[in-house]
Amino acid sequence: MIAAHIESAQSIIGHLFADPELLTRALTHASVAESRQESNERMEFLGDSVLGLVCCELIYTLYPDLLEGEMTKIKSTVVSRQTCACIARELGLHKLLFLGKGMQTHRELPSSLAAAAVEAVIAAIYLDGGLEPVRKFLRPLLEPMIHRAAVSGHQENFKSVLQQHAQLTFSESPIYQVLDEKGPDHAKCFEVAVEIGGRRFPACWGQSKKQAEQQAAQLALSELGLLDHTEDGRKVMKSANGNGHAPAARSLATSTD
Repeated sequence: MIAAHIESAQSIIGHLFADPELLTRALTHASVAESRQESNERMEFLGDSVLGLVCCELIYTLYPDLLEGEMTKIKSTVVSRQTCACIARELGLHKLLFLGKGMQTHRELPSSLAAAAVEAVIAAIYLDGGLEPVRKFLRPLLEPMIHRAAVSGHQENFKSVLQQHAQLTFSESPIYQVLDEKGPDHAKCFEVAVEIGGRRFPACWGQSKKQAEQQAAQLALSELGLLDHTEDGRKVMKSANGNGHAPAARSLATSTD
């Protein structure tokens, strides 16, 4: 079983390990390891940094005109637990994890475990062959994400874009108001609307105040005619020439959570 898992993982990753034990450890969850040192947790720590390095290197190379602030925004969008979990599921790596019996009862593997698996696998590739095979593994996965974040003009931070627009256009900041909340304390949902200059924009619900505020800001940007939706469902900021693609290097206000 272990040999079959490792063979499948190597095929998915596209790297033949000189030391397959590294890959075995990367796929070993703490629930089945003899000790936490024998699990993939330490490799997850290393892989997170290697992932960040390769992502930064790609952004730096692909977008030579971007300044530090814009590159940081793109990186924060691309390098996230959500992204790692998506990669794990896209490749099927989450199905190859060695788990304890208790974890095997889950219908769907928690996103955090799927993300950790990807980070640990990145560390295993790095320890086995250095940066070049890591670049080979990650580049086709990260490049489309980096491009989408760069051309969107918002890097998924609609509050930041709306704040900049409000300050430049109305000389004031948006005001977010919680209109309602529902659910128990451990699972509350919030209804939030944003106002600018006395104008209230459509309200929306979110599973946290932060999420609801981001969605409210997105609705406001759409109402103001600043946000376009592409045919494939992506949201992009309108550029000055109206072509629906914001310059990757446009200046955004400081991030507001």
